[in-house]
Formats: sequence, structure tokens, C-alpha cells
Amino acid sequence: MKQVASYSCAACNAHFPKWEGKCRNCEAWGTLIVSAPVKAAKTTATKAATSLRNFSSPQGATRFPTGDEEFDRVLGGGVVAGALILIGGDPGVGKSTLLLQIARHLALANRSILYVSGEESGEQVRLRLNRLGGITNDALHFLDEPTIANITHGIATLKPALVVIDSLQTMRTERGATANRPRDLADATDALLEIAKHTATPIVIIGHVTKTGGIAGPKLIEHTVDTVLYFEKSDDGLHRILRAIKNRFGGITEIGVWQMAAAGLCPVQNPSATFIDLTKRPVPGTMLAPLVQGSRVFLVEVQALLSPTRSGNAKRRSSGFDTNRLQLITAVIEKQFRKSLSNFDIHCNLVGGLKVTEPALDLPVALAIISAIHNLPVPRTLMAYGELGLHGDVRPVSEAARRLETAKRLGITAAIIASPRVDEKLPSQPKKLIAQTLLEATTLLKTLSS
Repeated sequence: MKQVASYSCAACNAHFPKWEGKCRNCEAWGTLIVSAPVKAAKTTATKAATSLRNFSSPQGATRFPTGDEEFDRVLGGGVVAGALILIGGDPGVGKSTLLLQIARHLALANRSILYVSGEESGEQVRLRLNRLGGITNDALHFLDEPTIANITHGIATLKPALVVIDSLQTMRTERGATANRPRDLADATDALLEIAKHTATPIVIIGHVTKTGGIAGPKLIEHTVDTVLYFEKSDDGLHRILRAIKNRFGGITEIGVWQMAAAGLCPVQNPSATFIDLTKRPVPGTMLAPLVQGSRVFLVEVQALLSPTRSGNAKRRSSGFDTNRLQLITAVIEKQFRKSLSNFDIHCNLVGGLKVTEPALDLPVALAIISAIHNLPVPRTLMAYGELGLHGDVRPVSEAARRLETAKRLGITAAIIASPRVDEKLPSQPKKLIAQTLLEATTLLKTLSS
């Protein structure tokens, strides 16, 4: 049977049945090239039968800790054998530093590590290692020729516990060219996935990001890998936050927090104590809120600022909180208090650079805005949480006991909350102030702020 050639764009990887001078997808000129026809694999019945398996005796995925509790927490308890992990983030956020620290921890535990870099020389990596504390054995191996053949040979020779590749965009094809085309990046990812699965070797890849914050390259890369992590810088610039947006071997609700220091990234054991300062004097427009992120509860400060608008359209802006949700909460406040806020720009901010979507933040945001409207200084030992309905009703949220227990340990003495569910057993402290509606919560806030 005669094979019909097809064409693909070297810039965007779009496919076309015939050659054209201009790509209709990305509008680039002269980028269409002939795609290699896919040949069907010839498999005998015997070979096909040997690939069949059953799960009558299931075994859990083999994990091992990396020595960094925050990194292990985000992954779900450690690195899984044969996993392909992609980590992205802005330039300079600390991706290479984080992975080199993890490689050093494992190497000091006498576990063989293969560190592949197409961006730095061996001497440059050695300088960073010395800054991180140095290394005293030969367990960390460096490779500066990032090709699939070299990586395969290195894994077969060393049988490493972990492979780190910095970065995917510096991978080279067998012809020596940098794999910067979408098709090359996808092919390199497929090859690395096959190596990881067949050798049961976990591989962590650093990926560049675009100016919009996404992983550079085709979306197929994120579909192929097992785990996609994003490393971010907090608004204060002092902390780094790692979160998972895809994890085949765990959840995506956990986050890891580090503080950047001269000696590298230091894990933050108690992020709540970092994001708030209970010794500050009470000021209007603030409210503390307990937020659940995976297995931990973070106590964060919500800030609201009202300023007279200088144009006909009042602005609603937020950092760390959904702007659409802020507009709904503002509308509820206007309805319940029969007060127009159309002459004020409203700005909402979560201190510490966290990004939160859970509904428990509704009530703290509303009370912070009300505090700013009435110029009420909020006590630093008061917090609030609860979901806000469109009719001004305050509804309970999940994990109430955990929120209150964490608040008690951090010095919170009172909490404005919704009526607890019938089956909930809440701790006796801190003091619970029940509010059925936003109006009742406002009355409680005025009483405590007087």
C-alpha cells in the first residue's frame, strides 16, 4: 500500500495533508516539513501475550524520601520509582537550586545521582554545590551532553536513584541540534518517559516557561509526564512556593514553602507563623483567616483597601483571591447594608503570596472590606472563616476542627464562624462567635473592635 506523505509545522507542530508556503495555524512562512510516516509495530501473538498482566496481587508504588520534607509533601510522600516529573517556574526562582539541593541530600546518603545540565558547566555546578554546603563523596555524577543516548548510557552504567535534567529545552537531538521545536520537545519527553518506565528510574526535568507563565513547548509535554509542578515566588520575594497541578501518584492540594537564604532554600516548617505577625497593632481593613492546603492549615492575613475612584468605573482588584468572587462579595455587602460602593475602588490582598480558591475565605474578605468602610481596627487575636451566600447567609465549611486547633496553637482567642454542623465536634478554644448572617458577623466585629 502506498504511503501518503503528510506535513507538519516546525513552529507549532500543526499537521496538514499537503505542503503549503504558509502555516494556517501560526501563520509562519516556510515552516512546513515532511512528517515521517508512522510504521505499525509488527508484534507476534506470543510477544503480545507476554505483555498481558493482572492485578490479583496489587502492590503500592515504591516511594523514597528525598531528604526535603516540603518537596516530598507536594509529591505525596516522596519520589515514585519510574516517575517522570516536570517542574516549571520563572527564571531565577530557584528551580535548579532546589533540585541540586535534593541531589546533594541523596548523594550524601550514598545514593547514586545523575545530574544532566545543558545550561551550566561542571565548574558552575560545583560552585553552586559549594555554596549549598559541598559534597564529600563521589555519588553525584555530572553529564553536560544532554542527549537521549548519553542519558540512557549513564543510567545503564550508574543505575542512579534519581536523574535530574536541567533543562528540557536544552536537550539535543542525535544530530546535535537543540531540541527547540515543539515536535522535538515532545519526542524527547516521550523518550525520557520510556527510559523512566523501563528502568524504574525517577527523572525530574526542569522546563522553561513562556511570558504567560505556561510550560514552554506543546501541551502534549504536560500530558505525557506523571507530575507537573510549578515553583513560584511569593509577593514579598522572600519565600518560594511549590504546588502540583498534576500528580498521578498523589493529590494536588499540598503546597511546599521555602525561604531563600544565602545558603540556599530552607524549608519553612510553620508557614502560618511566617505569613502573619500577631504582635502588630490592630489596623482597619484586615482579618485573619485559616485556610486548608492539603494536610496543613495556614493562617493568613486578608487585607482590604478602599480608595475613592477617579473615574466613572470603580475597580475591583485582588491578589491571591479570585476577582470574580470579590465582585460577588462586594455586591452582597451593598445589598445587605443598602450602601453603594460604586464610588470606591476595592483592592484585596492575601499577605505572603498564597493563591487560594476555597470558599472559607468569603467571610474574612467581607469583614475586611466592612472594617475598611467603618474604619474599625480588628484585634490581632480574632479570625473568621465561612462561605458567604448571595443572600448574606454565612454557611459552614469543611475541616472546621482543624482550622480551630491550628488557630489555638498560634494564639488566636476568638473566631467568627457559621453554625457548626450537627455531627461536628469542635474544640473549646478559641472562643467561637456564631454568626448566621453577614449582618450578625458585622455586629460581632463592631463589638470586639470597640
